[in-house]
Amino acid sequence: MAQSPAHRFGQIIGDVLETAIEPILADFARQHSLFLDKKGPRPARKGRKVSWTDSYGNIHDLDYVLERGGSATEIGIPVAFIETAWRRYTKHSRNKAQEIQGAILPLAATHQSSAPFLGTILAGVFTEGALRQLESQKFRVLYFPYDSLLSAFKEVRIDASFDEDTPDSEVQRKVSAWERLAARQRSRVANALLESHNEEVRAFMINLESSVTRYVASIRVLPLHGVSSSWKSADEAIVFIKSYDDFMVHGHLVRLEISIVYNNEDEITGKFATKEDTLAFLENYRGPQLAPANRRQSNTI
Repeated sequence: MAQSPAHRFGQIIGDVLETAIEPILADFARQHSLFLDKKGPRPARKGRKVSWTDSYGNIHDLDYVLERGGSATEIGIPVAFIETAWRRYTKHSRNKAQEIQGAILPLAATHQSSAPFLGTILAGVFTEGALRQLESQKFRVLYFPYDSLLSAFKEVRIDASFDEDTPDSEVQRKVSAWERLAARQRSRVANALLESHNEEVRAFMINLESSVTRYVASIRVLPLHGVSSSWKSADEAIVFIKSYDDFMVHGHLVRLEISIVYNNEDEITGKFATKEDTLAFLENYRGPQLAPANRRQSNTI
């Protein structure tokens, strides 16, 4: 089936978004000795897609992943998952937000020991509700509104506006005008988009840098001991609690609770039934991640 002009022009806008963002991420990766995985061949994985598997065995295709210790031939530790998307109509924006969450949140949970940065770079028409939904799930959002896209395309004298009633012939003229442009002219559109939201781009990158350069400020350890008690009513439970001697350790070790707190206030928690599992978890945080000035022991929470 032939591709519709509207679909093709949508791809063009998506390409402009990637052309604008990808060099910034690549430069950031070089500055911080990270590997930027993106669509395309990479000996360390199969195919051209950036695919990661969550703890349930589900595969998620992503746009960009920043890895510590990664290379063309070796998969590293993910420190940032970043998705890009553009939508023309509000009716699609909430679904796209949910799609992004569905792809990234299970991976963030799978790799919680590295507490990866969660980023979305959006363009076009997204409702406030869709943006708030992502932000409520701890995503950092960089958003280029539809009008900003139109202004950027005007740099090369293309009217990028269209809707569901725009004739295919008119959209095809926009596609043809774009395809006649030289690479230098196409770059002008991407650069204009970035310049129109320079402060927002800067804030997004500052948040990304804060995440990947953070260090462990403190590690809190809470051993929990006790024997479970069961009562038939709230009154009986109240009597038990009032008479409970909280200055004595009762029973065997139930579990250990660990809280890793970073200097940027990110926090990772874990609950473990055995010392062995706890030690295995803490091995991920040994070495340079723990800032010497902040290394301390405490018997209290």
